[in-house]
Amino acid sequence: MRLTPRTLRQSDSPIGATYALLDERGARGNAELLDLAQAAPACPPAPSVVDHVVSVARDAHGADYVDLAGLPKLRSAFAAELTRDYRGRVDAENVVVTAGCNQAFCLVTSALTQPGDEVVLPLPYYFNHDMWLRLDGVTPVYLDPGPGLVPSAAAAESLITPRTRAIVLVTPGNPTGVTLPPQEITRFARLAERHGIALILDETYRSFRGTDQPPHPLFSDPGWPETVVSLHSFSKDLAIPGYRVGAVVASPALNREVMKLLDCVAICPPRIGQEAAWAGLTGAGPWRRERSAEVVARREAFARAMAGRPGGFELLSVGGFFGWVRHPFTDRPTGDVVRELLLKHDVLVLPGTAFHPEDRGTLRVSVSNVAEAALHDFAGRLAAAGG
Repeated sequence: MRLTPRTLRQSDSPIGATYALLDERGARGNAELLDLAQAAPACPPAPSVVDHVVSVARDAHGADYVDLAGLPKLRSAFAAELTRDYRGRVDAENVVVTAGCNQAFCLVTSALTQPGDEVVLPLPYYFNHDMWLRLDGVTPVYLDPGPGLVPSAAAAESLITPRTRAIVLVTPGNPTGVTLPPQEITRFARLAERHGIALILDETYRSFRGTDQPPHPLFSDPGWPETVVSLHSFSKDLAIPGYRVGAVVASPALNREVMKLLDCVAICPPRIGQEAAWAGLTGAGPWRRERSAEVVARREAFARAMAGRPGGFELLSVGGFFGWVRHPFTDRPTGDVVRELLLKHDVLVLPGTAFHPEDRGTLRVSVSNVAEAALHDFAGRLAAAGG
């Protein structure tokens, strides 16, 4: 058989490549492994979510197919939450449930683009976004960020061509953690509107911003469905990453096209994940707020630990689940730095080259995976590595 060059030219997932280094480390580590590579909740789901999942699994119809767009009760509950939290208007017909936010992105961009089209991605990008666009024959056009690693709508305008179909923003960012100011998100929406393209907002980490203020005001504009597509994940917020459940929030017209694709790849989103998400949205409010506060506290602890630039490692930004760090070894490839941090200092992080087309000497650190004390331990190991 012949494999398509489109996939052969694409590198493997950086998550898999990074975790493959553990085989090289084996059991010879000098200290306990600090795994700060993949973003993962540090706790199990809320007890009320677990209880509901058990009851669904025991139900005679708990494994049945569900509506293609998702469980009606989940779509309604999520639309109501977004309406409240964003102080706008989102209806159940605007919501399509997916098997995670990655699938939501793939379905939406496939519905908006065809091979040869372009999509604007701010740097550093989330690697799966870049991978999927390339696998789908779409050209990512990179937007360098401005001060504070915040991308600018004014700078993006010069990148738009007749082939541009969308602009993608991730806020809070992955990998940087940077939360975009609401006014800048609005400027991007107006830019997309002027050019008749989509603004795709990946809001996976919206619950971990450390504020109850709306992430942006776009849903208060009655015309938002003409331009805005908001993507969501329940994995981090409800600590159910393995249940694979996310959502597209968009116009009914776009959602109809998304469902054509969804029907072919999944028939319907997995029911058990949807039931878990519904239980979390409707019955785990205090638990969610407590977990969000814990992540905020970890971020603050990480910022304190990195304030002295241990070993010459500099914290460039922190937010959501992540810290974005510049390493001091300007004469060495970042991949080699990541390998040495693991083999000599028992620290696993992702290289910044997973999120950028060139090596700018950066690392992504997931601050969500460990307790606060471990983040100070991490800083100590960086000091030893830099020394």
